[in-house]
Formats: sequence, C-alpha cells, structure tokens
Amino acid sequence: MSFVSDLRAVLRGRDFRRLYATRLVSQFSDGVFQFAVAGYAFFTPEKQTSAAEAAIAFAVLLLPYSVLGPFAGVFIDRWSRRQILVIAPIVRGVLLLGAALLVALGTPDWCFYAAALAVLGVNRFFLSALSASLPHVVEEERLLLANAVTPTSGTVATFVGAGAGYLLRLAFGPEHSGTAGLLIVSGVVFGMSALIASTMHRDLLGPSFDPNLPQARQAVRHVMSGLIDGARHVVHLRAPAAALGSMAAHRFLYGLTIVMTVMLYRYYFTSDVEAGLNEVTGVLASSGAGFFMAALITPWATERFRPEAWIPIMLATGGVLMLALCLPFQEIGFVAMGFVLGVTGQSVKICTDTIVQRDVEDAYLGRVFSIYDMLFNGMLVAAAAAAALFLPANGKSYTVLLIASVGYVASAVVYRLVVGVTTRPAQPQQAAR
Repeated sequence: MSFVSDLRAVLRGRDFRRLYATRLVSQFSDGVFQFAVAGYAFFTPEKQTSAAEAAIAFAVLLLPYSVLGPFAGVFIDRWSRRQILVIAPIVRGVLLLGAALLVALGTPDWCFYAAALAVLGVNRFFLSALSASLPHVVEEERLLLANAVTPTSGTVATFVGAGAGYLLRLAFGPEHSGTAGLLIVSGVVFGMSALIASTMHRDLLGPSFDPNLPQARQAVRHVMSGLIDGARHVVHLRAPAAALGSMAAHRFLYGLTIVMTVMLYRYYFTSDVEAGLNEVTGVLASSGAGFFMAALITPWATERFRPEAWIPIMLATGGVLMLALCLPFQEIGFVAMGFVLGVTGQSVKICTDTIVQRDVEDAYLGRVFSIYDMLFNGMLVAAAAAAALFLPANGKSYTVLLIASVGYVASAVVYRLVVGVTTRPAQPQQAAR
C-alpha cells in the first residue's frame, strides 16, 4: 500500500485527524525553531562562530532528546496526555518569547542556549505524549499504518518549517532582531497546536488509571535499571548489537562531516554570511533528498539482500564517495556529499530498525529503543565536540575528511566481520512482502 493510500485510510478517524494535525503544526514550528537556532549559532553577522560554539549548538538541539527521552514515559503514563498536548505548547511559547527577548537584548550566548534547552526539554515530553496517544485514536488493525505515516509526515513538516524559517529570515533580516522574530513565529505556531489538541476530550488519550503503577520516583529508578538490563540483553545478540554499533558509527562520522561543512560554508567558501547560509541550505536540502531516496531504495535492496548485507554496502559506499567528492574541497562536491550521506544514513537506520524489531525480545524492545535513541542523538553531540578539537577556524581539514571517510569503510569492515552475513535473504517470501 502506498503512503497516500495509507494516509487516506487512517485519516477517516476524526480524533486521529486532530492528533495528526497537532503533530504537523508542532513539527512545523520545530523546523522554524531549529533553523533559528542554527542561524543564530552559525550565520549571524554579529557573531564569529568557532567549532566549539558549533558543538554547543548541537548539544542544545540534541541532548534533551538523548537525556530526557528514556524518562519521558514515566510521566506521560501518569499525567493526562491530552493536557500535556495543551499545556506544553503554552509553556514552550512563553519560553520562546523569553528567548526572543534575550536575543533582541543581546544577552550572552549562554542565556539563549539555556532558554533553548528548556524549550526542547518541554518538546521532548510533547512528542512522547503524541506517540503514546496514537493507539487511543486508531483502530488496532490500522495502528501499523498510522505508525508508518505519522513520523514521515512529521519529518516532512519539520523540513517545510525549516524552509519557512529560511524565507522568514530573508524578510526579518540576519541580525539578532531577525532571529528574535523567528522565535516569536515559532512560539505562536506551536501555540496553535494547543488549540487543536484542546478540541479532543480530556480523557480520550489516556493514560488509563492503574492502581498498581509504581510512584514516579520509583519508576525513574526503574528506568535506569531497565536501560542497564536492555544493554546487557542486546550486547549478547550479535546482529542487533552490530546494527546499533553501525548506526552509532554513522552518526559520529556524519556529525564530524556536518560541522566541517557548516564551518567551510561560513568561512572558507565565502566570507559573506548570507551567501554561506544560502549554500549550506542547499547541502541540507540535498541531504533531505537522500533521506527520501533511501526510503525508496532500501525496501527494494533488502528484497535482494539481507539487511545485514545492505548496511556494510551503504557504509563503504558512503565513505568512498565522500572522499572522492570532497577531497578537492569544492562546493559542488559537498552538495553531492549531502545527498550521499543522506542515502547512507537513512538506509542504515531503516535496516537497524528492522533488525532490532526482528531479533530483540518484545519484553526488552522498549528499553533497547531507548538506548537506540540515546545513541542516535548522543553520538552526533560527541562528534561535534570532537570536531571542535580538530577543525581549524575556516573548517578546511584533510584530517577530519580522512577520519570520516576511512571511518565509514572501517565501520563496514568491522560490521561484516562481526555479523558474517550472506547476500541472499534468509526468507525471501517474507522479505518481499
């Protein structure tokens, strides 16, 4: 069934439409906000961004998702999810207005980044509540379809929001006052999601009352022990452990490359802030195109190869092509590299999702995916910190390029040695479905 027909099937439900609209509006706002943070960190004329400041920006954008993610479920299983969807946007809107005021007044960077961390911390709970609410608005037989279409649509909405942020920046200007304007727009749009959520009944989205549910403090302690148990479980499963390792390696190497690319477009390829932003936006757009290309080719490829074979193929191909495209340090090569790594990364992620869901026992699946989420975001933050140590002021570094390129190929080799796969699917009838 195609994406459009899947979407048409689940959209017949009124409550699903409201929850779906809440997600789309909120993730559109996320796109505007993330563009505002990136523009402030890297492409504001008043600032001379260093690689260390780039690392801080990545930490602000990603650490709340890594650190808070495993604990969010403790609270969304105890608080009214509909109320979270109504109140969180209001709290976030107030925080965004405060962040806009801080930027407009020219306060130190740490004040803005602290406000941004608070904004994203609130958003972590909001997104978790959205996911947990889905089974309450979709029939059980359509839940798989809903889980397939809603995250994809949310990602598209985030891309569209980032594009809107780019256009709004042209209107508001690149100075701090323009960034403040973007933050205000993001806050207002996110507030609209609260209006949509408020049209749903307070008890619609759960959670159901469970008198045996442990207290929140005890549950938080259980989260930590659960993560340890999940790690112990998956480390003894060769295929899922290797898949998680390959995904983590990609995110680290991708992070090195992204920070280098941003610094190059800021200081090496051009000295004009606006020209640099326009050109790096093209790299991100090509990476997004690679993301969607992977969604098309990976199902086709895994009908012919096992996912365990496709992962090293994509890692090795990504590393070789990245070196060939980027070694001359020409702009067009980095645009093409964005597409290549978009295909590589999303292909590895799709295969990793499949392997983890296939091989990890259901009782451990939630805990393993919490570890997955922490690795997915945390490795990008670690890469940004490492880039701060190696990158020169203008971003041009043969060392970082070689580390990233060789790292992809080495990851492919190590993965292949650990898993030792054949190229044919083990169950062709299932793979073709």
